[in-house]
Amino acid sequence: MNRQAQAAVLFLTGAAVLHASVTDLYLRYVKAGLRPLLLAAGVVLIVTALATVWYEIREHRTASAGHPDDESDGERVREQETGHGHAKTGTGTGGHSDGLADADGHTDGHGHGHREPRISWLLVLPLVALILVAPPALGSYSAMRTGTALQAPFGYAELPAGDPVTLGLVDYAGRAAYDHGRSLGGRRVKITGFVALDHAGTPYLVRMALNCCAADAQPVKIGLSGRIPPVLRPDTWLEVTGSYTGKRTTDPVNGGVIPFLDVSSARPVATPHDPYDESWNN
Repeated sequence: MNRQAQAAVLFLTGAAVLHASVTDLYLRYVKAGLRPLLLAAGVVLIVTALATVWYEIREHRTASAGHPDDESDGERVREQETGHGHAKTGTGTGGHSDGLADADGHTDGHGHGHREPRISWLLVLPLVALILVAPPALGSYSAMRTGTALQAPFGYAELPAGDPVTLGLVDYAGRAAYDHGRSLGGRRVKITGFVALDHAGTPYLVRMALNCCAADAQPVKIGLSGRIPPVLRPDTWLEVTGSYTGKRTTDPVNGGVIPFLDVSSARPVATPHDPYDESWNN
């Protein structure tokens, strides 16, 4: 690529990053806390692209000002190709140049100029896809093929007021698996997650725990028992209300603990603004 093409790709990359950051599309790729860094990266890329164009224009004007009486590049190339002009250096027998330069000064040594391959512009296609197509968040397919990422928490914060109390799925799973529900105090809880089914049809409520970006996302699962809706579709988001139960199972993928929730009611809800759960490593 020449400098103009490089500047164009840099500009489009920066614009795509800024677009993703401003429209919350970035939440499909990285955790929310990285938004300021993405905004800064987008600005730097755009400024770099504009600086590249400015330097290119300045160099062109400087070169033109230093040779005011030179023939234009187009006329000089045409004369060399027809054999009526003489190259200033490197002329061969009969006044023909040994190597003709194209508009960018590139030759192959035999009088044939080279242009940058147009196929390099295909690098722009992923950027267009990033702007126009929003990839879905990781769902049940990935969750049931990856072991639970549940870890023992360092401590248990006091539950907020209300009945039922709204808890994050990771928070409930940690209290149920490692504190055996003691910190729940027998209270009802309300949890949101998406549905996943194992090969036997057992339903799970899942949130993908995010450490840095979607590439390292891992599931935290809780099993559902009690008054489960008769029809459950994978990847459907549910808000379930229930209470602690001592029932648990082992994740067949990595042997991790999967606690259960005794469901008293459930209702479908829209996909949350941020589908990933970052609380497990905070």
